[in-house]
Amino acid sequence: MRSSPVRHAGAVLGVGSLLIGWLLVQSAGPAVSVPAALTDPVLASKLATDLGADRTGGAYYDDSGRLVVAVIDEATADAVLRAGGTPQVVKYSTAALSAVQTELDQLPAIPNTSWGVDPSTNRVSVEVYDGVSAADRARIEAIAAKRGDAVQIEKLPGTLKATVDMPGGVGISSSGRVCTAAFNVQNSDGDKFFLTAGHCVTGGYRTWRKRTGNALLGVATSRWQFGPSDYAVIDYTGPGVVAYGTVFYDSAHHQITGSRYVSDGEPVKRVGTISKDLVGTVLLPSTTVTYQDGTRLDYMIKTSLCAQSGDSGGPLFSGTTALGITSGSTTNRACDSSVSDDRTFYEPVQAVLNQYGLKVF
Repeated sequence: MRSSPVRHAGAVLGVGSLLIGWLLVQSAGPAVSVPAALTDPVLASKLATDLGADRTGGAYYDDSGRLVVAVIDEATADAVLRAGGTPQVVKYSTAALSAVQTELDQLPAIPNTSWGVDPSTNRVSVEVYDGVSAADRARIEAIAAKRGDAVQIEKLPGTLKATVDMPGGVGISSSGRVCTAAFNVQNSDGDKFFLTAGHCVTGGYRTWRKRTGNALLGVATSRWQFGPSDYAVIDYTGPGVVAYGTVFYDSAHHQITGSRYVSDGEPVKRVGTISKDLVGTVLLPSTTVTYQDGTRLDYMIKTSLCAQSGDSGGPLFSGTTALGITSGSTTNRACDSSVSDDRTFYEPVQAVLNQYGLKVF
């Protein structure tokens, strides 16, 4: 439980190096300066740092939503008040609690645990999840016992696993076959999937992993096709996968918020895991193309872009709008943005979304 913040009706207002944001208030007498309320968490944290880790316990929002600066004595509380902040006198300083965390950090690694300084409770919060042995828990409790109420231990269900960040436009692999993810999509129930090219899953390549790190992503079930369309909807089944509504383009995440069919002549961007990220033009919004192996694809998007093996399945987009899934290309050389006589074909994303009741996010 948090006690009420310290209040000083007769606090002396002065000017000092720690004062943050002052307002000039006019009254019947001479102008009087009073501190502006401290509501910026960055400035509140800086104030706590400037006052010193031995005198403060950090900044936090209390249950009522107020921004509070924890202090360990009345003098420091006065300094916070003079800076426009709301002080709260606590038992332990940041320095004292950090020393406890450091002691815990010196233990051999214990899977399924976490700990850190919690300014809002003025304690080191320790969470122990499923799978921690009795011996390991005893080691944690031995340190906590020496520190009294400076440590709070809580047992929670579940185990800790690393998440797998998964935007569109990144490399995917299946038993040595390399392709690229297009866009993350979801159905009306919020179940998430990603799109790639249908020809990527032909030949039994159904289980897909992230190319970097080899983390399991998911499995292609029955929602894929290569001729007369070229798409695959991959069900996310891998543990810890976090699907983002973005495309990783030019070393940054670009948000995707919608989808549509393309317009003739519009500028477009594409991403591939093998070649460069490029900008090109839609040459035909709907074309029939027959590949070297005889596979005929209908209603494909033709662009001036190039692509290489491994770029298949990658996204075609404009701004925040999903447009297509990379299918095939005439390119037989390294891609370069100056190349203008290459042709690359894309499955329209909107057609796939309409067929399965999906949407990008």
